[in-house]
Amino acid sequence: MRARLTRREFLQTGAVTGAGTACGVAGTAEAAAPARSSPPSAAASSIDLIVNDIARQLLVEPRTTLAEALRGALGLTGTKIACDRGACSACTVWLDDQPVCSCMLLAIEVAGRRVTTIEGLARGDALHPVQKAFIEHDAMQCGFCTPGLVMSCAALLAQRPNPNADDVKTAIAGHLCRCGAYPHVVDATLAAAKASQG
Repeated sequence: MRARLTRREFLQTGAVTGAGTACGVAGTAEAAAPARSSPPSAAASSIDLIVNDIARQLLVEPRTTLAEALRGALGLTGTKIACDRGACSACTVWLDDQPVCSCMLLAIEVAGRRVTTIEGLARGDALHPVQKAFIEHDAMQCGFCTPGLVMSCAALLAQRPNPNADDVKTAIAGHLCRCGAYPHVVDATLAAAKASQG
């Protein structure tokens, strides 16, 4: 009597058969073989950046985004990569004091410029007023979008110290928060503005 297939054997057989059918060659090992790896990328380039007021030199491939360089080479993982298409703004940093989506910029494009990340807002143990207000007003839930929101709200206060609720809503219009913490973000930003003036 033939032994029953294990779950793993069944899935392996199904994967090979499915791949073979899709390629018009049912059940062949070649059909399920992984695709060849892409050719190696161009040689890495050395770039200079000023990140959080510190001069840094990085070796990056031409295809490396600013977000990848910050998180990988520099270990600044506060900058999050979510959509990787500039649609959610989770990766927002400041480039020469202007908020930008770091997933949409190549690292080599911003060589020689000043970059500020969420890690660069605080001064030692003293949190930026917006960071402090986000904590006090519970302006986050899962926290994945929080660094980008903080960066945009802090940039707003730097440009407009006494914003109203509509100003805050406009500043965070490109941010996606799946937890829906927007009302708390607005409250926190207005509270931070008030605290900064007092």
